[in-house]
Amino acid sequence: MNHGKASREFFDRHVAPNLGAERDDVLLGPTHGADFGAVDLGDRVLALASDPLFVLGDLGVRDAAWFAFHIAVSDVALSGLPPTHLALDWNLPLDADSAFVGEIFSVFDAEARDLGTSIVTGHTGAYEGCSFPTVGGATALAFGDRDDLVLPTGATPGDRVVVTKGPAIETVGIIASVFGDRLSLPGKTVDAARERLRDASPVRDALAAAATGEVTAMHDATERGLANGLHELAAASGVGLEIDREAVPTSPGVREVCEHLAIDPWTSSSSGTVVLAARDSAAVVDALAAEGIPAADVGRVTDSGVRVDGSPLPEPESDPFWPAYAALRDEDRRGPNA
Repeated sequence: MNHGKASREFFDRHVAPNLGAERDDVLLGPTHGADFGAVDLGDRVLALASDPLFVLGDLGVRDAAWFAFHIAVSDVALSGLPPTHLALDWNLPLDADSAFVGEIFSVFDAEARDLGTSIVTGHTGAYEGCSFPTVGGATALAFGDRDDLVLPTGATPGDRVVVTKGPAIETVGIIASVFGDRLSLPGKTVDAARERLRDASPVRDALAAAATGEVTAMHDATERGLANGLHELAAASGVGLEIDREAVPTSPGVREVCEHLAIDPWTSSSSGTVVLAARDSAAVVDALAAEGIPAADVGRVTDSGVRVDGSPLPEPESDPFWPAYAALRDEDRRGPNA
């Protein structure tokens, strides 16, 4: 397998045929392009999603813990329901520092309290073979009214497409936070790029957009970036998209950092960027603006194909973020005179 999440081909061959018992209460099971699953509880519904516990210590403990928490709850928030419960499985290295881990737990506690999320169960231990940054897994749950659930399969031709924040948010936020002092860019540009780290959560975007009642499907542009997010949004609903490239917002610092590193922002990991379909895009964009979240109507839902400015958008096969990160880390290890 390649680095990162499985390809559509791997999913279709190995995941989709092996899903256990069929149950009538499963509203949404594993689906390519879907961020969560959902279980019907009558007039109530339970959305749930699992992700790695990913603590990137290079960010510093508090930013690393903030980012890890939001990775854990992001996918379930794309249901339009606030995360209500969280299960955490911490598989820590044997040499993990207790104070460092305790600080991570305190950030998780503060963020969970802020969202009204209760950490209800899990597991904590230290084991041979475990190492940062991936130190376990999390399952987030969102319990709410059936009418408030936004399934990722609901986009229909004629809907409008909205994108929040723009491409490469996660890539630029992390790289500038860790390596900003050694990027040959103006200080103001680096400062702006560092601010993208706290944009790398889609939770507020998703909840604000869903509250309008106009959203028909949502997806978070994570691995392989905005281009992949557009493809996955279309795949989940079995539709196409026609996108105007110039209409897509670009956040401060993104273009400069991506050009400096010679990476494509549209295929670079962008957790925090939400791609959504809506009946009334103006209502959604206004609601996001009221929360201080930049967003724009960037196109429409069609019958088939993902096109940008009239041309087919290639589906990305790789993400330049981690190779760029690894190259910068290697330069740091070699030192300035290497």
